[in-house]
Amino acid sequence: MNTITTVGVDADDTLWHCESKFRLSHARFLDLLSDHGDAEKIEHQLLAVEKRNLRVYGYGAKGFTLSMIETALEVTDGRVDTRVIREILAVGREMLTEPIEPLSGVDKALAELSDRYRLILITKGDLLHQEQKLASSGLGDYFVAVEIVSEKDAGTYRRVFDRYGTGAEQAVMAGNSMRSDILPALEAGCWSALIPYPLVWSHEAAEAPVGHERYAELGSISELPGWVDRITQG
Repeated sequence: MNTITTVGVDADDTLWHCESKFRLSHARFLDLLSDHGDAEKIEHQLLAVEKRNLRVYGYGAKGFTLSMIETALEVTDGRVDTRVIREILAVGREMLTEPIEPLSGVDKALAELSDRYRLILITKGDLLHQEQKLASSGLGDYFVAVEIVSEKDAGTYRRVFDRYGTGAEQAVMAGNSMRSDILPALEAGCWSALIPYPLVWSHEAAEAPVGHERYAELGSISELPGWVDRITQG
């Protein structure tokens, strides 16, 4: 029999929409620069700038906004109109202030999990913005701890589950990102459940660990409590 004491859950695109908002902002950015080149090439350049800046700005809307400004300067050889810069800043501000609404089934699933396990929110992103999103979501009371980290790797999961639980071997990590929520959690020794979201940022994509005995792909977060219970029940 396997004992599960602790469940970690991702935030963006697991508990509430995120990538869809980034896609809309990408589209608005491309429209602003439509007079300065091919949209596909500009999109490719923006993605390259975003990934290059991750080690400097980290994840989140603030870093994305700075990357849009940097890309606009590169695409226009520094001649970007100040109107465009103002519009980019407005896009970023909207992303930071948009209301948060939990995805379908999230509230019920978290209620069930928090009744039986230590529930921890483990998310990447800007500290202030992630805290604001959690407060706005109304889901904060379900969690015994919140960890907002710069990166999710095996060491992160070992540290978090040692601190708040009984170690990674008796923990589950659930989220929508194969690269961040699944593979490093399995490496740390956790059980791990993929909760698919229709849109995935290319940086978060990776091959699924097909056949791994501690991995499952669920249909939705509503299936997570039952899956965790079955692990413990053997």
